[in-house]
Amino acid sequence: MPKFRVEITGTAQSDIWGIFHYISADNQTAAINLIQEIERQINSLEIFPLRGPVIPESFELGVEYRHIIYGHYRTVFKVDHSRVIIMRVIHGARLMNMDIFEKIPVPNRKITKENGYEGQSLR
Repeated sequence: MPKFRVEITGTAQSDIWGIFHYISADNQTAAINLIQEIERQINSLEIFPLRGPVIPESFELGVEYRHIIYGHYRTVFKVDHSRVIIMRVIHGARLMNMDIFEKIPVPNRKITKENGYEGQSLR
């Protein structure tokens, strides 16, 4: 089975950083565990890119976006040929519109121990 290339937009990386910092203010272990699970789910898209359902907002946005959910957080992505582009990682209670999406992936920033995260780096 061919692998898909997973790309994470700068906006999605910022989302993950924000989630980590928000939760780690109260419980760093919980924040690390949450980010590790989100990362595991993102990595699984290399092999199973269509595993998440099409999101209801896709019809309104005119683009087929999918999502995977962990806890209260949605990882929103689109599949483009042999690529999976992670668009956002947001709290499920947030409403979505096209303004919150970034169209072009940017180079990945690593989440490292020096930056406050002790688990694996994102991509």
